[in-house]
Amino acid sequence: MSEEAHYPLTDFITFPEQQMLARSEEYLDEIKRRHSIRKFSDKAVPKEIIENCIKAAGTAPSGANHQPWHFVALNNADIKRQVREQAEIHEQGFYEGRAGDEWLEALKPLGTDANKPFLEHAPWLIAVFSQKKGGIKPGDQNTNYYVHESVGLATGFLINALHHSGLATLTHTPKPMQFLTKICQRPDNERPFMLLVVGYPAEDATIPHHATVKKSLESIATFL
Repeated sequence: MSEEAHYPLTDFITFPEQQMLARSEEYLDEIKRRHSIRKFSDKAVPKEIIENCIKAAGTAPSGANHQPWHFVALNNADIKRQVREQAEIHEQGFYEGRAGDEWLEALKPLGTDANKPFLEHAPWLIAVFSQKKGGIKPGDQNTNYYVHESVGLATGFLINALHHSGLATLTHTPKPMQFLTKICQRPDNERPFMLLVVGYPAEDATIPHHATVKKSLESIATFL
């Protein structure tokens, strides 16, 4: 079968409009319960759940279907310790002024600082990498297109899949993140995109009030 071949769409499900509305409301209620947390339980999470969520992320749309992403799931305690140590070194400089006054002021309501114990305490870290070169077949070295947009979409799919599975997450982006390339043993072709902290909330997990304030529909959408 040639690469230009097309297949009939057979797995799309059409719902009655009333059911569509109900499903959209159910999803809205579910996704509104997704919160970024910074206190995680050390309760183990089966690898199979993480695998399924990463496979779900891999279904995201991408430029030319090149799928320019790679996910490194870290469960090993020693590797997570290395990630924490390196992240805190960089975060120390960030909070000591490298970020600039405006950025630090914006972070104040969240109560964050350079200490990142969740990087060791949570059962899983998922490092997301973007790929400048690649393609649909293993070993391809073609130019990838819309890399950041594509990897952003896949990361969103992953966050939603983890939440839907019953897990809590935190998006973490230490600056700079190049240390992840070495720790995760990734090639020079790839760049760290984001680090996801994954697990169950600790019993004393909290949500900053600032993070619960969401813009209204009128502020984020226009219907013409």
